[in-house]
Amino acid sequence: MPTINTSELQAQFERLRSNKSFELFIISIIVISALVIGVKTYPLPPAVEQAIVILDWGITFFFLIEVSIRYLGDPNKKRFFHNGWNLFDTLIVIISLIPIDNSELALIGRLVRIFRVLRMVSIIPELRTLMNSLLAALPQLAYVLLMMFIIFYIYAAIGATFFASINPDLWGDIAVSMLTLFRVMTFEDWTDVMYETMKIYPLSWTFYLSFIFLSAFAFLNMIIGIVVNVMEEENANQAKAEALAAGEPTMKDLRDEIRTLRALMESRTRE
Repeated sequence: MPTINTSELQAQFERLRSNKSFELFIISIIVISALVIGVKTYPLPPAVEQAIVILDWGITFFFLIEVSIRYLGDPNKKRFFHNGWNLFDTLIVIISLIPIDNSELALIGRLVRIFRVLRMVSIIPELRTLMNSLLAALPQLAYVLLMMFIIFYIYAAIGATFFASINPDLWGDIAVSMLTLFRVMTFEDWTDVMYETMKIYPLSWTFYLSFIFLSAFAFLNMIIGIVVNVMEEENANQAKAEALAAGEPTMKDLRDEIRTLRALMESRTRE
């Protein structure tokens, strides 16, 4: 009876999961899954609905096979689920297998199938780098967002104090005032809001212009700068990791080599 070589089997699975054609095929299945989700929002004949249900289950089982291949092809299976993307993909696939279409949890089942589109992020390295950069930027963004909230709160309190009698729908309380300020920040007909208050308070334009300068120009540009900076760092780290994996010398290695050559040349000069 022939014995199965575990290392050879794992190597085959690893080659399969690293194959570009296999990755493109997975991406095409994810695109089809997204299209199926979109088609199900339209009124369809019963036969088409039945075909879509069968196709949806086929896609789910394919994703199960694909996750299994990735797990079997991983050289360090104990740390497979330490990767957040692997854990996310596995949870989405497992929950999709639960037959809850005719139960009270049918809405959750449909939502999980919608989130399968996010598997595109875990498959495409560029999207994964972008998402990792956004997650890495969250601690720095938190302070900027907190400062933005403070500015919103102060301006909303001022707006509710002075403008509530002019238009209660826009400035009736501090919560509604913050929504109005968000409208002003996104430049959604903000001049209409400003001209309405300027009829009673001619200098109220300073309120709006100062708020727009702080929120739309200063803080939003700070957020963009933080995200871009973190993205550059993430790309540099990824390039360094790829260089180490390929055995290529990094900048640190080159600097150490230059120092070694310089020390060697100085010692020969002294001789």
